[in-house]
Amino acid sequence: MSYKPLQRPLTVVDQLGRRVVVPFPPQRIVSLVPSQTELLFDLGLAEKVVGVTKFCIHPAEARQKAAIMGGTKNFNFERIAELKPDLIIGNKEENHQAGIEQLAASYPVWLSDIATLNEALRMMRGVGVITSRREAAEMLAAETAAAFAALAPPPTPLPAAYFIWRQPYMVAAGGTFIDDMLRRAGFANVFASRGRYPEITAAELAAAAPARILLSSEPYPFAEKHVAEFQAICPAARIDIVDGELFSWYGSRLRQSAAYFRTLR
Repeated sequence: MSYKPLQRPLTVVDQLGRRVVVPFPPQRIVSLVPSQTELLFDLGLAEKVVGVTKFCIHPAEARQKAAIMGGTKNFNFERIAELKPDLIIGNKEENHQAGIEQLAASYPVWLSDIATLNEALRMMRGVGVITSRREAAEMLAAETAAAFAALAPPPTPLPAAYFIWRQPYMVAAGGTFIDDMLRRAGFANVFASRGRYPEITAAELAAAAPARILLSSEPYPFAEKHVAEFQAICPAARIDIVDGELFSWYGSRLRQSAAYFRTLR
């Protein structure tokens, strides 16, 4: 006879203010966000994670130990149903709203909503509470907060543009998690007044005249071969290929971000 852990209903409020009732502690977790998948594994929940997305590349064993549920926008509902999850963890921005609503009709779905470091720290603690890893999550959040607290801002932030896409050019603008990371890294986002992830033209980039142009490694795979293209638009700018995960992954990978930002200065 197999052992089935005792569970009790736990009611929590997620970062969208939704009340979620979860069998506690959850034993079958599906994660629909790569950075939160990595967090679950770092909290020691590898054996409880039964489903992840095809983009959950960290840790390396995530897609080997768990079934793949499709992407972050297109879920494999049949596969999820087969796994019988007692908790699904997602994110307002990264996941498709209609798909999340469909899942929430059948399963407990806890959603994060993150645009700042403080919200990322609250997410870590919230996931710790709902998965019975409160102490581990608190330690991880405290470590991350301390690393950023030690990252003293420069006297004068450097005007910068952060590119996430090419053809068309797209940047991370105001109201995004990347914008908050740029500020903490010592940069002033020249497109902060624009909303979210706008398309911009070469002429708009030239007019903004950033001192630094940061080309992210994801979602578009910018590489050294693209540097000359941007240098021609902004001859005076310094152009860097940067680790997009350390600017945009808001889970346990954030522990590495502050030290990385220091090297970019």
